[in-house]
Parts: sequence; C-alpha cells; structure tokens
Amino acid sequence: MSSSTPPGVKKFPEDSIERSVYKIVENLSDFLPIVNDRNRLGFSLYKYVIGEGDEPLVTLKNAKVKIKGISIEELAKKISSEIANIKKGK
Repeated sequence: MSSSTPPGVKKFPEDSIERSVYKIVENLSDFLPIVNDRNRLGFSLYKYVIGEGDEPLVTLKNAKVKIKGISIEELAKKISSEIANIKKGK
C-alpha cells in the first residue's frame, strides 16, 4: 500500500489580515502553550477583525484556551491593542 504526496499548502501573503492576526497569536505563545488553542483563537480573532466575531475578551472566554502566566483580562488587552494596529492599516 502506498500513499501519494500530501497537497501543497498555500500560505497567506505577508501583508494579509489573516497572516497578521495569526502572527499576533503566535507572538503570545508564552501565554498560550497549546498550538491547537492558538490556531482556534487565531481563527476566532480573524472573524472579529472582519466583523463577524466577538471582541477578544469574549472570544478568550468562549474558546476555553489554556492561559499560562497572565490573566485573561490582561491577555485580552494585549490582543485588543494589536488588533487595533491591524484595523488602522486596513
């Protein structure tokens, strides 16, 4: 039995909103130790940036991510300030 090669992955351009939001979450990996939590949070925050999701504090509470070394409110403030920078550049 053999398997074929997996499909290629098309990455978002460096200046895209998606890349910017996921980069914010990756930069907070010290506080969010689980990779899958960061991926889910990145998607939820992307939805917020495009106007379809909840604000960061609500998203963090609903996503039930594991947070280490910081309060949920402080993490939400950090994320909100970074997202404000993205929205300015839109």
